[in-house]
Amino acid sequence: MEPARLFSDPTAAPIPLQQAARYLGRPDPVEALTRLRAGNVRFASGTSHPGDALNGGVGLQPYAVVVGCIDARVPVEAVFGQGFGAICVARSAGHVLDRAVMGSVEFAVTDLQVSLVVVLGHDDCRAVAAADEAVRTGRRPAGARQFLIDQIAPAMPTAGSADHSLDKATRSHIHRTVATLRQAHYLKEALTARRIDVVGGIYRLESGHVEML
Repeated sequence: MEPARLFSDPTAAPIPLQQAARYLGRPDPVEALTRLRAGNVRFASGTSHPGDALNGGVGLQPYAVVVGCIDARVPVEAVFGQGFGAICVARSAGHVLDRAVMGSVEFAVTDLQVSLVVVLGHDDCRAVAAADEAVRTGRRPAGARQFLIDQIAPAMPTAGSADHSLDKATRSHIHRTVATLRQAHYLKEALTARRIDVVGGIYRLESGHVEML
């Protein structure tokens, strides 16, 4: 992807000078995404190692927040090749948004002043598969899992659809999550000012590669 296209909304206004001064020293949204992509290349190629996680520090200011799934096969900091302190991570099954996750993103953007929000899904997501099964069979699980299913189900293809694919459903769910965050009132001003961006990606378990959507 060319640098000029990294920002998801090329029509957004430039960052006002006073805001740019306020966030001096932090990468802008394009640079933040570039860093994450470069880190993932290192991870996928096997050139990063566990010791890289120590290359952070107490004084390091985070520049991105990643909303990801709880799946243990997706260690977010490692996947993006980032050391301690570089990124904030909010996780829930199927990267479902609830008040706690939304509040965490708001805190990262407003209080910690990160410049990038990433929604990270992955293939073979058990939460997406569970939602797919619920839609196909009409049987909803008991307990609090119902909330997860209800949040993911709108991304599922209609029953009997010839276009049925868990990968497409996962992509659709990621896009829906990104859209929900972009519509959040507490992000609108920062998005309009182009101080932050909200993007989505899907992690490939086999290759270790993050495909930006």
